Amino acid sequence: EVHLVESGGGLVQPGGSLRLSCAASGFTFSNYGMSWVRQAPGKGLEWVSSIANGGGITTYADSVKGRFTISRDNAKNTLYLLMKSLKPEDTAVYYCEKAGTRGQGTQVTVSS
Repeated sequence: EVHLVESGGGLVQPGGSLRLSCAASGFTFSNYGMSWVRQAPGKGLEWVSSIANGGGITTYADSVKGRFTISRDNAKNTLYLLMKSLKPEDTAVYYCEKAGTRGQGTQVTVSS
């Protein structure tokens, strides 16, 4: 059974940084591309970033390009999202995703 557990969210001021983590289990992590998606209050799911199984190919939504960095450690079965220069519009619940399966999410709130 696929199990994804996100962590690292919190309250941060505009311009600040956070690093999210996603611990994966129940499947061979190194065989699959992974993604981060988010859901802001009152809005639908928004794709944020994806990374290929080997980590060599990454893609980003225009809204986060240049500010967020996705990475993975296949030895640790962990996915990361480093978020810099955070904006209030980045406030959302962030989920890691494997082929449509998501974890419980971690809340990120950007506010002064």
